Amino acid sequence: MIESIKNRRSIRKYLKRQIEDNLLNEILEVAFRGPTTGNMQLYSVIVTKDEERKKKLWEIHFKQNMILEAPVVLTFLADFNRFNLWCKSRGVEPVYDNFLSFITAAIDAIIVAQNVCVIAESKGLGTCYLGTAIYQADKLIEFFECPEGIVPIASIVIGYPAEMPEQPDRLPYEKLIHNETYRQYTWDDIDKIYEYKENMELTKRLLEENKMDNLPRIFVEKRYTKKDIEYFSKILLDVIKRQKFL
Repeated sequence: MIESIKNRRSIRKYLKRQIEDNLLNEILEVAFRGPTTGNMQLYSVIVTKDEERKKKLWEIHFKQNMILEAPVVLTFLADFNRFNLWCKSRGVEPVYDNFLSFITAAIDAIIVAQNVCVIAESKGLGTCYLGTAIYQADKLIEFFECPEGIVPIASIVIGYPAEMPEQPDRLPYEKLIHNETYRQYTWDDIDKIYEYKENMELTKRLLEENKMDNLPRIFVEKRYTKKDIEYFSKILLDVIKRQKFL
């Protein structure tokens, strides 16, 4: 399994081959053995295989074609609804209508999502995260008919790979580790940490295509702009309030 993580890459093209139900169920069952706050398991997973519903998810997720190609789309929910109902059914009034409870459930859901990726890839499957799930949480809540106490956190496509793209780059691992206390980076540290990324051929192509002078500018002014981040932040905060976490 260590090798599958070391060699992982995001797969965006898939074979027209279904995932056997017993394999998918095994992946999910094992993933659910992962850590969870207070052993409460504050998550749920929605499995989407139906082609018509996948087309609607494709629309919601900004028309990313891997949703149509992959046989399965998994949506991971921060879910306090189930636990709240259990409390109420035993005559206990739950007290989890707060931001900390949302964060707790979101962490649980992310841990499960990552477990699914690791296990699936060790079985020869490919996966890819859809970061758009958190941006479109309001639309996914409506699509999946989620009650209060639930917020979609992540989506993953999963299937048999039809490509083997290059591995994405990663920063030097030792530069991400701090011993005992956080050591602030110097400007020289920053230069050395990002030197490889900034000198990649991909980076050079991106700079040329976007007519920009450095990679951070592409992130800030093209990919994740202040306007977009503030817009989607407002949507998420509204969702958290509407779902009774605030």
